[in-house]
Amino acid sequence: MTVQKIAVVGGGIVGLSSAEWLRRDGHDVTLIDRIAPGQPGQTSYGNAGILAATSFIPVPVPGLLRKVPKLLLNKMGPLHLKWGYLPRLFPWLIPFLRRANERDVLETVKALSTITIDAVDQHRALVKGTPAEAFITAGIYAFLYRSQAACEADVWAHDLREAYGARSEFRDRTRLLQDDPHLGPGYNYAACHLDHGWISDPGAYAAALAEWFQGQGGTVRRGEVDDVAPGPDSARIMVGGDALHVDRVILAGGAWSAKLARKLGHKPGLETERGYHLVFKDPNRKPPFPYMLTDGKFVATPMEAGLRCAGQVEFGGLTAAPSEAPFRIVNHRIRELYPDLEWQGEDRWMGHRPSTIDSVPFIGASPKAARVYFAFGAQHIGLTTGPKTGRLIADMIAGRTPNINMAPFRVGRFD
Repeated sequence: MTVQKIAVVGGGIVGLSSAEWLRRDGHDVTLIDRIAPGQPGQTSYGNAGILAATSFIPVPVPGLLRKVPKLLLNKMGPLHLKWGYLPRLFPWLIPFLRRANERDVLETVKALSTITIDAVDQHRALVKGTPAEAFITAGIYAFLYRSQAACEADVWAHDLREAYGARSEFRDRTRLLQDDPHLGPGYNYAACHLDHGWISDPGAYAAALAEWFQGQGGTVRRGEVDDVAPGPDSARIMVGGDALHVDRVILAGGAWSAKLARKLGHKPGLETERGYHLVFKDPNRKPPFPYMLTDGKFVATPMEAGLRCAGQVEFGGLTAAPSEAPFRIVNHRIRELYPDLEWQGEDRWMGHRPSTIDSVPFIGASPKAARVYFAFGAQHIGLTTGPKTGRLIADMIAGRTPNINMAPFRVGRFD
């Protein structure tokens, strides 16, 4: 294999995974981001930490469209909108909502399942023998419901997960209390998805992987990538005014990749979903494994720093300040999970999930820019799919044929 000089733009889990797999192939790899890997400015810092093997069902599902007005008007709901941003959102939102039909959903599920279902194994393969390995826990991911009837109302999603390889078991309140005797009285049934996992500290996990990457010969460079100029024999990227000449460029900067994609002539069909988390530090209660509170649409994950509650969706662009409502809602709903919860402090965070029109990321070579590869757009499942995305990028650059159908992930499909 010919050794190449490769720049990976983006220091989140997708960029880190791509850089590390490429380094293992023997390439000279430089990872570039204005924010150090593992720091709060990275989206990979603030997720729910779930290795969500069965999170392949997109947000726009049949019936969503008629629910949107109610969701937006519900002050305690999971969906938020900065109304002044709506005119800019419409070109993305309309085709996104149009996909809330069974045919398009099944198309998306078929694609996403190929990069989620083995998430735990992919993470373990990436970090085996590194300090990051200590942050992985394998176990159950439980969807909590108010009642058995509420769970059964989601039968379409349960059956779809099973059809694509999920293993699940259903537990009543008596069984749930065996694992978690402090569970609030409002939750009486759960769909427990097996073969999942979680990261006990996503920021430290990313930082440990970055440190390993550097220690093994990779380069991490701080700076903002202003431009990418591909050529027939090499590519030039501008980092804070400095020109860097490389053989290949990987765009893995999440929501910020759209700007560079447009400069290359693409219409990425990408929007940022602003996600929130609230960490209750040193709590007296933690779940035995991550819970998805299905009525509140957020995840409660046991982590080293405490109990992290992550979720909520807000549309408001890349520059607006965080809103107060998502934090207020989580503070209220956590009392329904643990009525006697006490804690010693809070950590608040807001970040940006890069979401494409069809909820499927871009993975592969640009047809408009020789030597440039895309690896972004994984919406809510960037942590889950990061290691496999990085492996697929390394395979394509090495000339190895990926073991999944790459057509749904093709770059330029919205051009």
